[in-house]
Amino acid sequence: MTDGRSWQGNWKARLYERVRARGYDSLTTFAEARPTASLVELAEELGKDDVAGVQVFTGLVAEAERSNKVTRLVRGQFVRELSQHLPNGWPAAQDETHRFDVASALARWSSYTPETHEERVRQARQALRATPPPPGWRPLGPDDELLRTLLPDDEA
Repeated sequence: MTDGRSWQGNWKARLYERVRARGYDSLTTFAEARPTASLVELAEELGKDDVAGVQVFTGLVAEAERSNKVTRLVRGQFVRELSQHLPNGWPAAQDETHRFDVASALARWSSYTPETHEERVRQARQALRATPPPPGWRPLGPDDELLRTLLPDDEA
């Protein structure tokens, strides 16, 4: 975690400077090269003491909006949350612990969903609960077939 330095100065310029220094032309390509890394892990890679996960996500949303790829971003964030909360994939058993882990992953995903996609994510969550994916399912990127079925690209 940062001690507030992440908000000092021109944090957007700092963020993109660090991305370019690592050989990427956008924050999106940087993040997609690490599809299962959390926002905090991405931020720490860019600057442990002066970049925050929320700044990374803000930049990702802005890029997704400009390129009309918000749905892809939303799928990518699902991958990140599932990787953090269910590192071994979707649980076979739906006992109390696993239900909590699934609920945590879905809640975190929802909290990082842009307002424009909240209803679609709500529907996807319902579909996942009604018909759970196969045990062990662990999407490794936003192009996972099941994820694309739950949240197809339909942006202009």
